[in-house]
Amino acid sequence: MTTKTYDIIAMGRSSIDLYSNDIGAPFEDITSFAAYVGGCPTNISVGTRRLGLRSALLTAVGEDPVGDFILHFLRREGVETRYTPRKLGRRTSAVLLGIEPPDRFPLTYYRDNCADIELTIDDVLAAPIADSRALLISGTGLSKEPSRSATLFAAELASQAGTPVMLDIDFRPDQWHDPRAFGITLRAALRLVDLVLGTEDEINAAMLTDPTQVKLTHSQVSDARVGGDVNAAIDALLALGPKVLLQKRGAAGSCVHQLQDGGRIERMDAPGFPVEVANILGAGDAFASGALYGFVRGWDWYKTARLANACGAIVVTRHGCANFMPTYDEVMAFVEPYGGL
Repeated sequence: MTTKTYDIIAMGRSSIDLYSNDIGAPFEDITSFAAYVGGCPTNISVGTRRLGLRSALLTAVGEDPVGDFILHFLRREGVETRYTPRKLGRRTSAVLLGIEPPDRFPLTYYRDNCADIELTIDDVLAAPIADSRALLISGTGLSKEPSRSATLFAAELASQAGTPVMLDIDFRPDQWHDPRAFGITLRAALRLVDLVLGTEDEINAAMLTDPTQVKLTHSQVSDARVGGDVNAAIDALLALGPKVLLQKRGAAGSCVHQLQDGGRIERMDAPGFPVEVANILGAGDAFASGALYGFVRGWDWYKTARLANACGAIVVTRHGCANFMPTYDEVMAFVEPYGGL
């Protein structure tokens, strides 16, 4: 097998995440925030690195102290940042989050004039796509140009190089001018994708054609409800190119949908782990980190999904995202009382 420098290159958004310290308080009553690092691909680069993979990140930050904050954290974690450009005149993204367990997590994005959405085809050409064992892209990276073209180009390069492409659906409705545009764009991208990660709502969003399918409450743009027939959506999604879909099911664990020869879809449930939810943000990215680890290590899908479930379960008990991703040893200790993976 050809040796690659990196196990994973993750591409897309990054941000400073300001999470409420006043757990349970309505957003208007928050008195202080803790500063962390976030953004779906950025979280995954940290999560995979802590599990033991060689991770590189292709994002962009501004020429500002917030960019310094993010890069300092990533370098300390051992994530390769040499492929992350700084965009003159653009600002590093920010996110503010209220925490009202178990089901209210109001979220506000500050992504106007955002640096990471300015990733270009030239930035992709400077990154080690062919020298990585997997490429991770996300739905939000497809929301605007030039990041949209750059993300599709990265997936094309990966396909040409034999590098598997994993797509985190990452549906954030407020980042799109029309939710139908999300569905159209995702469906166009799926021909370049090998593996897909998403919740039931995100899977429905990928097949979305009617904007009334989307319901948003409590500013939970990270957890939008999307109606539809999820089984039909899964079948339609796998007909467009991907071979495997990992469906995140929260407390119920996950389900692996794998396309077989002849078009038959094999489905396998992987049970989750019972925990008390503190904050749902970052759990999906921890899940993706575990899924990538198992995939890169050549594990079977059941064991891979169980590891992904465990990573997600650990992070929902914690305050933030990237800063709280578990190490491999932490995950193994967590699953031991449940009989392991």
